[in-house]
Order: sequence, then structure tokens, then C-alpha cells
Amino acid sequence: MNALSNIDDRSLPAWIYRDETFLERERQLIFGPSWQLICHQSDIPGSGDYHCFELFGEALVAIRGADGIIRSFHNVCRHRAARLLDGPAGHCASRISCPYHQWSYALDGRLVGVPQRSSFPGLAMQAHGLVPVEQEIFLGFVFVRLQPGLPPVHEMAAPYLQELQAYRMEELVPQGRVTLRTRDVNWKNVADNYSDGLHITVAHPGLTRLFGHSYAVEAQPWIDRMSGSLVDVPSSNWSERHYQKLLPPVDTLAPQRRRLWLYFKLWPNVAFDIYPDQIDFMQFLPVSPTQTLIREIAYVHPDPRREMRATRYLNWRINRQVSLEDKALIDRVQSGMNSSSYSAGPLGESEVCLRSFARRMRHLIPESRLAQPPAQ
Repeated sequence: MNALSNIDDRSLPAWIYRDETFLERERQLIFGPSWQLICHQSDIPGSGDYHCFELFGEALVAIRGADGIIRSFHNVCRHRAARLLDGPAGHCASRISCPYHQWSYALDGRLVGVPQRSSFPGLAMQAHGLVPVEQEIFLGFVFVRLQPGLPPVHEMAAPYLQELQAYRMEELVPQGRVTLRTRDVNWKNVADNYSDGLHITVAHPGLTRLFGHSYAVEAQPWIDRMSGSLVDVPSSNWSERHYQKLLPPVDTLAPQRRRLWLYFKLWPNVAFDIYPDQIDFMQFLPVSPTQTLIREIAYVHPDPRREMRATRYLNWRINRQVSLEDKALIDRVQSGMNSSSYSAGPLGESEVCLRSFARRMRHLIPESRLAQPPAQ
């Protein structure tokens, strides 16, 4: 029997990395029920502070109410569908006011003001509040989803919950702001690369100098874990060598975590890079079959030490180079997905994360089992 006769031994077919119809299937079956991260609770610390998020034309907002509670809504007026709040983040006073006709809503979503109210006979104010979105706050991060289907976030992350709790993520504060980077690749290309362990020693010389051969990958049903421990041998690279030297001990972390780099990817497109000095969040959002928007921000625990400030700067320098290397890799792969010679390549037994991702895709969208697009 051919060793690749089992479909789990093969990667996903090339056509689903460039097909418009398949992206629509993903919108319905992958992203509709998926948990998407809007922000951390520390991004909206005060009453009226909000953070916006958009995916596939769905405009959402998380806002902290006068009672201190964070709620998430569709960012759409119930009168004529105007977008209510602008920008990635901001602040409104005691009400959310529509810029079109000035319908206004309390911070808890209730409709509280309608100009020319008498011209709307029979209007049930209580029935026209903002439409809520299902929300879960997990370790301080505000997740939402548009439709049911997946387990709660805490259940998806359960295999590593104890490990994640060690990083006191509820106490994080933002470092800088959310940045957006466009990549001319399919979103799955970014997801594949994030959880790929085989390319580290081939394409990331800096990470190899830092980790040696300690990089490891694991796959659970809804979450991947990757890790590497810093070696004691000083790197030949200035940024890496000084990072190794200056990284101060974080007393709240167990000794084995103080020089450990961790990476987690939550199905399907949410990732956390967890370092001793900071935690970076990344989200890969489909724009088209061949374009992805990468949304990211770093979070930290307040630490006034000069060594920690220097370490965080060096972390940025190191990972800026890693990001450039990854961009070159995913560009190469996306280009190759257009070749008539490529369908679905073999997956090694150690490629557990890619196997898990492909298995989930095939289960949710059966067309992804096909070598070619189905006949229209």
C-alpha cells in the first residue's frame, strides 16, 4: 500500500489557497462559529472606552459600560445601518450616538434616544437596542463569535490552561497599539507557517542560534503549542547576544520558564507569542483568497527595570527579522500554489500541527478533500 494512501498523510490541496468560492465556504463554516479576539480588557479600562473589529464586513465593537462590564455588539445602528463607532479604538461619553440621524444608545446597548420620537408611532425602544455578540473573556482577552458551533475558548485552550495561567495574562497592559500588515497570501498559508516546526532550523538562523535544536511542536484538537528554550552559548548576532545577556529574571515565573519562548495557535487564526518579557498577539484575517491582514499588538507586565526595557527592544529587533523571513517563505508558497504541478504534498509524522489543521479543515469543509475544485 502506498504510504500516502491515508488522506491524513497529505497536506491540503493547492486550489483551496486561491479559490473565491472556497473562501465563502470558510466564511460560513470556519469563521462564522470561530472565536475572534477583539482586544484585552486593559485596552478599554474606563467607562465608554471601546475597541472595534471587522471581519468579512461584520463590524463589531467591545465597550466598557458605566457599570464596568465589558459587552460586545454589532457596530451598527438599528435605524438605517450606519456604522456607529469609528477607528480601531476610542472613547465615547455616556452614550453611543449615531452620526447619521442621532439615534443614541446607552453603553449597555439600550436604545435611549430617538430624535422626532413622535414620528415613530408604536416604536418599541426596548426591541431596538444594539444587537449583542456572544462574548467570552478568557485570561483577560475579549473573544467574540457570530454564531455557535465551537467549544468555549477556555475548553479549547484547556490542555494548556495551567501553563497559560502562569503568565498572569489578566494583568497585561498594551505596549503600543494594534498594527495591521497586509500579506498577499491565503490566510491558511500564514496559519500553516506559524505552526510549522520543520522550517525553523532551515529558514530562521536567528531562532536556531537562540534555541539550538530545542524547538518542539505539539497539537491538541483546538490548539497548537510550539516552544524553544534559550541556549547558554552567546549568539554571534548582536541583538540576540544582548537579549540573552540582558533578559532579567521574572520572579513570578518558575525558573524553567524564565528563558522559554512559547507559541500558541488557537483554531483557526489566533496566535500568542509568549516570552518571559512580553506577550505578542497575532490574528490572520482573510481579505480575499490571496490576501490576508495580520493584526497584532504586544502586551507586557509593567516593569520599570532598564534591563527589561532593553530586552523588549531587542525582542522586537529579533522578531522583526523573523517576520521578514516568514514573509519570504509564505510568498514562495503562495506562488507555488498556482503551479499546475502541485496538488497536495506529503506530511511527515512529526508535522503534527499541520496534520491537525488539515484534518479539521477536511472535517468542516468536505470539498477540501478534493484534489481539484468541484464542478460548478
